[in-house]
Amino acid sequence: MNKQVGIWIDHRAAFIVLIGEGGESTELIESGVEKHVRFSGHARSEEGTADDQVDRQFTAHLDGYYDEVISRVRDAKSLLIFGPGEAKGEFEKRLIHQGLGGHIVGIETTDKMTNPQIVAKVRQFYQ
Repeated sequence: MNKQVGIWIDHRAAFIVLIGEGGESTELIESGVEKHVRFSGHARSEEGTADDQVDRQFTAHLDGYYDEVISRVRDAKSLLIFGPGEAKGEFEKRLIHQGLGGHIVGIETTDKMTNPQIVAKVRQFYQ
């Protein structure tokens, strides 16, 4: 399919803009995670610290979230990824891991944006 996609993503949500032959559509996918807080602790156990377990759970949850986003854009011809934090880089790595890295046409750091601003940015990028 000849879809062009823009994804604004952070750890809490992904706003997807799909531009194709049939027009334009948007979709919001929420991750369901709260802000990740890292604690420094020195208590060790056989299985690692409780903080290590929390970090592993957080990472596993994010991987599931990224996979959900990928399932919605898998057939895109081109992908523009943008957002404010680390999530865009993590998402890029996940795309590459799943063999979709060649579809990435841009990665940009942006601040928080409203949905209309995101749609306008994607339209402008692909014009």
